[in-house]
Amino acid sequence: HRPACIMASKQPPSITEGFSGTIGNTPLIHLKSLSEATGCTILGKAEFMNPGGSVKDRTALGLILAGERSGLLRPGGTIVEGTAGNTGIGLATLALARGYKCIIYMPDNQSQEKVDLLRTLGAEVYCVPVVPFANPKQYYHQAKARAAEIEGGYFTDQFESSANYQVHYDTTGPEIWTQTEGKVDAVVFAAGTGGSIGGISTYLKDKSDGKVQAYLVDCQGSALYNYVTKGELKGDGRSSVTSGIGIARITANFAKAKIDGAFQADDYECVEMVHYLLRHEGLMLGSSSGVNAVGAVKLARKLGPGHTIVTILCDLGQRYMTQIYNQSFLEPLSLWPSAKALEFLEKKEEQPATAAETK
Repeated sequence: HRPACIMASKQPPSITEGFSGTIGNTPLIHLKSLSEATGCTILGKAEFMNPGGSVKDRTALGLILAGERSGLLRPGGTIVEGTAGNTGIGLATLALARGYKCIIYMPDNQSQEKVDLLRTLGAEVYCVPVVPFANPKQYYHQAKARAAEIEGGYFTDQFESSANYQVHYDTTGPEIWTQTEGKVDAVVFAAGTGGSIGGISTYLKDKSDGKVQAYLVDCQGSALYNYVTKGELKGDGRSSVTSGIGIARITANFAKAKIDGAFQADDYECVEMVHYLLRHEGLMLGSSSGVNAVGAVKLARKLGPGHTIVTILCDLGQRYMTQIYNQSFLEPLSLWPSAKALEFLEKKEEQPATAAETK
């Protein structure tokens, strides 16, 4: 039975003010198969329904509005950002709609689909080698330096700008609270910049007097799981097929998150989950959505039946056809999916430490 609070409105959409006006107010999708398997109500915030195709449209709009308000982004100016792709797509689309130029630096291991889309949107794109953050040639540093060189350049700085956190505190968090009629028990998200988990967790904690629990689910190779559970900013040394999530430093946005514990989701679990959701829900989603869904199941099993859990469905899988939906890409990594149900999550699962145990 689908809860009445998440049924789609039958009212026709209102007239919006251009592209920017269509961002946000995405529905919650009842993930029936995951809910039935866990005894919880598991809901996915359909952020792939934003006009630019991802949750990062919110971030992009927040960053641009902050620049306009501060006077740092002036008419005809140039937006510059370092991104794994989705924030760049949001920025490039909004740049067209608002009369700006856009330059994007991104790591060269991202999908060709994202690169092609960015260039179609008129962005000047530089794909640079993957190097540690300390290296000045890392894509974030190259973008920041380029913005400083350009007259009218504006570095949106999605990792450190508080506008990223704030847009989720002001919009995504309140939407989740309203759509669930305040009956959400817990949320679980992966983190890249930390804006989503920072803003949403803080809003829901504030609104519920701390009753809503918030958990991180971290992809393989990232250092955030160890940071939350052990107080150590240390990754496991592995690379990952995921995109736009996982990091080895604490950003200003992530530092604001109010987190109760953390789970891990490795590439095997992530890939199996995106293919499971395609077969059982008809949802063709990206890798970060797969990680989030793994986290939702693990959290449901931790809390037990009867709880309402919300996660984010970040973007669609069409941006990853050459990677997580490509047999020739996955088979050499021993990642081509074979599970029929959720048996890929039946292995021994970690029990998340609480924040109190690590701080």
